[in-house]
Amino acid sequence: MQDIREHMEIIGADGAHVGTVDRVEGNRIKLTKKDSGEGQHKGHHHFIDKGLVADVEGDKVRLSAVGAVAVTMEEET
Repeated sequence: MQDIREHMEIIGADGAHVGTVDRVEGNRIKLTKKDSGEGQHKGHHHFIDKGLVADVEGDKVRLSAVGAVAVTMEEET
């Protein structure tokens, strides 16, 4: 988690865009609002648990789940 920085892209295991890092808060990555989704999810910050992080590669955070599955595991505030 110490290698994760603001504005890094978060990608699924399949390379699909999942979000953009706003900041790290405790054991979770807070996503920017622009990656907050549509409808009732729009305008809310979402979080990804550090347990889903497989690796940090350059300016990308790679998750252990594919993008479509990772999105369903996001937590909302």
